Amino acid sequence: MRRTGFLRVLAIIGPGLIAANAGNDAPGIATYSSAGAQYGYSLLWAMLLIAFGVAIVQEMAARMGAVTGKGLTDLIRENFGVRWTLIAVIAFLIAASSTIVANFAGIGAALAFFGIPIYLSVPVIAALIWYLVVRGSYTAVERAFLAMSLVFLGYIASAFLARPDWSAVASGLRPRLQTDSGYILLLVALIGTTISPHMQLFVQSAVAEKGIRMRDYPLERLDVYLGSFFACTIATFIIITTGATLHRQGITIESAADAAMALRPLAGPYATALFSIGLFGASMLATGVLPLATAYAVSEAFGFERGVSRSFEEAPFFTGLFTVLLVIGALVALIPGINPIDLMIYSQVIQGILLPVTLLFIMRLVNDRDLMGDYVNSRLFNFAAWSVTVVVSILSVVLIVVTLQQAAGVIA
Repeated sequence: MRRTGFLRVLAIIGPGLIAANAGNDAPGIATYSSAGAQYGYSLLWAMLLIAFGVAIVQEMAARMGAVTGKGLTDLIRENFGVRWTLIAVIAFLIAASSTIVANFAGIGAALAFFGIPIYLSVPVIAALIWYLVVRGSYTAVERAFLAMSLVFLGYIASAFLARPDWSAVASGLRPRLQTDSGYILLLVALIGTTISPHMQLFVQSAVAEKGIRMRDYPLERLDVYLGSFFACTIATFIIITTGATLHRQGITIESAADAAMALRPLAGPYATALFSIGLFGASMLATGVLPLATAYAVSEAFGFERGVSRSFEEAPFFTGLFTVLLVIGALVALIPGINPIDLMIYSQVIQGILLPVTLLFIMRLVNDRDLMGDYVNSRLFNFAAWSVTVVVSILSVVLIVVTLQQAAGVIA
């Protein structure tokens, strides 16, 4: 991979941007939209801190992929044994399955705005994603995922069309906590939806499959940092959009599709269209990345051949699992009366349990000198990484408790 200049940069860039943007999926957009609708700009400061947290976690996963040439569950199996690997894989499967359904629902809702029924949009998009991943090479899939990421720019345009008070936006960047439970829950949800386990799974596996090694790693680190800050910037503009419109009118929402429809009388049809296009692109990207990350994780855990560039004959389990996750997700999303909000709640609880465990695995592995050699964390980086791990773990427990209470009707 000895390329110079711009071509060398293009050859490396990809995994970090894709993984971070895949975190801005339909449930994520719903969370950002709710944050703006309920609390205006008062949670914007949190996105600055979250951006650093995402960058730290994603960098460690990418570095392990470059040093070892292996995915995360592969390393978990080799270093912690089959029992822990099996527990992690089951949790990944459950969390991914529910989130895939929620993202197919997001695709259906986004295209319904343009008059395309869900019974047409979901099967067609599922078939397109399947064909792209199963029949394409890694390079083709990566380019397609990067192209999907461009639709996120529509959220920036939507924010400007909403005509926010930019001085109020600036004041929202100053840290301040509120004590009511709804504010705390949304703060925790912002962290949980922005730093999610499938992001670490995908970026490490993608770096390993792409063949990125430490001589090229400075560019991959740049890719990870760019992806982290780009994704959090998009989340910030979503909060600004709904803060400038829905919060001002006292409108509350439950999903990203609700936010898109509510914007029409407040910010005009163009803002609504851009918001819907963003929801479609985000959901489509996540619908490709989530089953792919899960197929990587399960295949690595049990030692099966895997990789986008491998044919079905070379990696039947990997390709088969990807196909099953995609088909089941699309079929469940088409069931009449299915409530994607409930699926998001269940998924959020599972990911809240899974994320601290994943971070602990990463911290143990990335500081193993036998595994990482001279590329273990520095003391300063370790301090930052352990700080993120501890804070995220505590907040994940809070999110689990409050979400279960809400689901049981304890909290209105």
